[in-house]
Amino acid sequence: MTQTKTSFRQPRNKRPGARQPARAPKSSQPTRVILFNKPFDVLPQFTDEAGRSTLKDYIDVQGVYAAGRLDRDSEGLLVLTNDGALQAQLTQPGKRTGKVYYVQVEGIPDEQALDALRNGVTLNDGPTLPAGAELVDEPEWLWPRNPPIRERKSIPTSWLKITLYEGRNRQVRRMTAHVGHPTLRLIRYSMGQYSLAALANGQWRDA
Repeated sequence: MTQTKTSFRQPRNKRPGARQPARAPKSSQPTRVILFNKPFDVLPQFTDEAGRSTLKDYIDVQGVYAAGRLDRDSEGLLVLTNDGALQAQLTQPGKRTGKVYYVQVEGIPDEQALDALRNGVTLNDGPTLPAGAELVDEPEWLWPRNPPIRERKSIPTSWLKITLYEGRNRQVRRMTAHVGHPTLRLIRYSMGQYSLAALANGQWRDA
């Protein structure tokens, strides 16, 4: 008589003492993305020991942080989120996320100056990446700045639309100064897919 040999195997993931794969903890907070039109003279942070104006004066939301900086003397779009991956996408140089600025400068840049901005200029921290740069009319959606910029009557001003794919400290201001046209007013209009659209200065909304 032939005996049939029966083997009993433990299921692969059920062996005694086998470790089960760890499950990623679920976030208790839903993803939040806030678009804020930052006014002039407001710090891009929620606290300041010196008592200066901060985001807390405008936004009463917990747990969100600015994706990148927008200097105190600059205006326009600030994206705040609790999503670390989105923050990285918007700010890390390797992601090459386009950021569009409208810039009022002293004088009227010629093609040589515009080409220098487009091809990259060498600053004290190295050459800049190629950028978009074009002369444009003053934006129709522009709000009055408080206080107004200081213009010199003997020098005309003009507006540039500049698109950057990196984000160094005060980069736009340093670039325009490098080509002989100091920045008077700087407004960030968009970051990647997010833009000011019809957002009034000093106001915020969920994206």
